[in-house]
Amino acid sequence: MFGLADDVRPAMRAAVLAGKTFALATLYAVGDGGPRPPGSQMVVTPGGASGFLSGGCIEADIALHAASVIDDGQPRHLVYGQGSPWPDIQLLCGARLDILVERVSPDDSALTQLLMQDEARRPAVWVTDGRTHHLDIQGPVRAATFQTRATPFELRRRYDPAPRLIVFGSDPIALATASLGAQAGFETTLVTPKGPSSPPPLTGVAYSRASPEQALRDIVPDAWTTVAVATHDWELDHEALLAALPSAACYVGVVGARRRIPERLARLRAAGVSPAALERLHAPIGLDLGGKAPWEIAVSVIAEIMAGRMKSSPEIAG
Repeated sequence: MFGLADDVRPAMRAAVLAGKTFALATLYAVGDGGPRPPGSQMVVTPGGASGFLSGGCIEADIALHAASVIDDGQPRHLVYGQGSPWPDIQLLCGARLDILVERVSPDDSALTQLLMQDEARRPAVWVTDGRTHHLDIQGPVRAATFQTRATPFELRRRYDPAPRLIVFGSDPIALATASLGAQAGFETTLVTPKGPSSPPPLTGVAYSRASPEQALRDIVPDAWTTVAVATHDWELDHEALLAALPSAACYVGVVGARRRIPERLARLRAAGVSPAALERLHAPIGLDLGGKAPWEIAVSVIAEIMAGRMKSSPEIAG
C-alpha cells in the first residue's frame, strides 16, 4: 500500500515525530519513457517506505541502498535500465531511471522549514546536491516543478500545498464526490449547511454544518483549493457560488441542468460577481463521460479537476 502515497511529506512528518533518520530517494532523470515523472519521490525509514518510483521493478532494491545511506550518510546515485550496473533488475517499460538517495535526519533544518511551509500552505523548493541541502522559499510560486543541473550536480524539487476539495451538498452525488476526492489525495471537506449533527461515515472527509460563506471563511480557499457545489438547492447553490467564485480557489464547479446555466449566470452577475470570476465557473460540473449515476458524476468531477491541474502545472525542466 505504500505506493499509493504520492506526497511524501506525511511520511517525513511521521519520521520526525518518531525521531527517525530517513533516506529521501528522488527520481531525477527518465530515459525512453517510464511510469513516473522526474521529481517523484520515496521516503525510506528503517521501518517502512512511502511513495514509488517505478511499476514495482526497483523499489525493493532502492530500499536496500537507502538503508546503506541511512547508515553511512553517503548519497547514492542509482541507475536502472540502460547503463545500469545491475542487469538482473529488468525494467519492463524499457526506460532508464536515474535516482538520487540522500540522508535526512529528523532535526534537519531544511526539513523543519519544509514541514512548516507545508503547515502554512506555502510552496517551497528543496535544493540539494546529495550531500547538503537547503530550502528555497523566496522563489516564485510558479517556478518549475522539478529542475536538475549536471555540473555541479544540483536538484531542485518544488513542493506545493496539498490539494484541497470542498464539496457542498448532502445527496449521493456530493457524498460520492467527497469520498472519491479523499481517496484521490485531496484534503476534503463536506459542507452541509444545517445538516445532521453527525457526519456521514466517509473516511478522510472533514465535515462542516456552516453556511457556505462561513465555511469558506473558516477554510480560506487558496490557489490549491477546488470547490464542487452539489446541493440540488437553488438558493444554497447560489450562496455557495457567491462565496466561492470571488475566492482564490483554482476550480469552482456546480451540478445542474445545462438549460438553466444562463439563468444562473444572470443571477450571479446581478449579485455583483465579476465577468472574470464567472468565466471560471464549470457548469455543468465535470467532464462529459455520459454517466449520471453518483459515482459516474464523481469520477467526471475529479477527472476534470485533475485535468485542470495538469494543464496549469509548469513544464518539468531538466
